[in-house]
Amino acid sequence: MADPPPVDPRGQVLTRVDGTVGLVTLNRPTVINALNHAMVSVLHRTLTAWAHDPAITAVVLSGAGDRGLCAGGDVVEIYHSALGDGCAARRFWYDEYQLNAYISRYPKPYVALMDGIVMGGGVGLSAHANTRVVTDRTRVAMPEVRIGLIPDVGGTYLLSRAPGRTGLHVGLTGASFTGADAIALGFADHYVPHNALTHFTAAIVSDGVDAALAAHAEQPRGSQLAQHPWIDECYAGDTVAQIVSALRAHGDAAAHEAARQIVGHSPTAVAVTLEAIRRAAHLDTLEDALSMEYRTSTAALRSHDLREGIRAQVIDKDRAPRWAPAEYSAVSTATVHAYFAGAAAVGGHPSAAPQ
Repeated sequence: MADPPPVDPRGQVLTRVDGTVGLVTLNRPTVINALNHAMVSVLHRTLTAWAHDPAITAVVLSGAGDRGLCAGGDVVEIYHSALGDGCAARRFWYDEYQLNAYISRYPKPYVALMDGIVMGGGVGLSAHANTRVVTDRTRVAMPEVRIGLIPDVGGTYLLSRAPGRTGLHVGLTGASFTGADAIALGFADHYVPHNALTHFTAAIVSDGVDAALAAHAEQPRGSQLAQHPWIDECYAGDTVAQIVSALRAHGDAAAHEAARQIVGHSPTAVAVTLEAIRRAAHLDTLEDALSMEYRTSTAALRSHDLREGIRAQVIDKDRAPRWAPAEYSAVSTATVHAYFAGAAAVGGHPSAAPQ
């Protein structure tokens, strides 16, 4: 018998075993289960213990409360770390990305219930799972550019492999998308109505994952993003400025809205995101993308825009960030490329330890 999974003394990660199924629940509902370093550590140790326990046949991940699985990483903690030496943020990201990589190769069925809001770090816990379930309430997003950060937790890997240029659209706008969109973009596999989740989970315990899916999974409505043919056309430009110009020139109001969203975000973060998604398309593994993202995240940690973005969106909530530089034309190629410099790796590369 393997050692039992750890107990989280703060109650932010709840674990229990029902029959042969390990149930893990993110338990910070007042902040939509925002992920902190302690939670990452408990999750990794729990999943490792269950992976080695022959009595456990499957794992189910869910979020407490009725708002969502996980709204992402705890950016307030990131903000305070950025004001100091940044060490805590770097260690958080390093351990979080290691967990994302581990989830992607988990040896047992790992069912992520992507109900409600699933953003940023929540995507990292769910979209790399081998069984990803969305609902009619699902709203997925990689909104990092809103706060001067670049999509991480393997987000660039997923976005770069989405059909056509939909990944660029999602990454540069930071806009949320539905469960049906998530399946179309490659972020999820199955659709189960929200009202059936309790019965679905019970069926996993009683009958196994495959039988539960056969009994409760349905065909979702069509992807909304697939109904926007202008995406492939407008995001073909080499630069952010060209993309924004094409969006503004298009006749579809949704394209105009995409342009408005992009120009409201950090010009530097958007430019680096464009480059990161394009680079990720040529990387062989998720671990390679996570290594690249560790570089871009730690570079953002040293930037003005990350601190300013979190201040404006979360700390002061004035929603009026003062980006520096404020214009895309002022973001140089050298600035963008500097985000990808430095040594970082994830997975079997111990040289990746935070600096």
